[in-house]
Amino acid sequence: MTLEAILAYVHFLAILTMVVFISSEAALCRVEWLNAAAVERIAKVDMVYGISAIAVLATGLARTWWGMKGTAWYWTNPLLHVKLGLFIIVGVLSIFPTLTYFRWRKAVRSSGSLPDAADVKKTRKLVMIQAHLIALIPLVAVFLARGFGARG
Repeated sequence: MTLEAILAYVHFLAILTMVVFISSEAALCRVEWLNAAAVERIAKVDMVYGISAIAVLATGLARTWWGMKGTAWYWTNPLLHVKLGLFIIVGVLSIFPTLTYFRWRKAVRSSGSLPDAADVKKTRKLVMIQAHLIALIPLVAVFLARGFGARG
């Protein structure tokens, strides 16, 4: 029971961290606010976002293995697969902004040039899509936790 509570706490903490940092990316990734310092900051924010996403996945998997309901209950429930699918989509979508931030940071460090407005807007759009998809995952999670989709 104690392990279940600790796993839940660490999972929720990782989720909250992920949400805070994707929100920070969305706030920083604006044409009118982007300067050299913001480019450096957004790359660091994205790194924390990525680390927290890995922590969300690791703690979520740990909960399925060592939690009270067990792997048989979780892995046969289609809602878990919906959650994972959404999470994977978010992860794939996050690749482009991450690579873009590295490119922006390299350009700022080498020549001082900032990204053009179209590139910033395209990147922000992907960040916003991620943020909105992340918001759907807890909806699926509450139904999963209450046994919807469980067999038997």
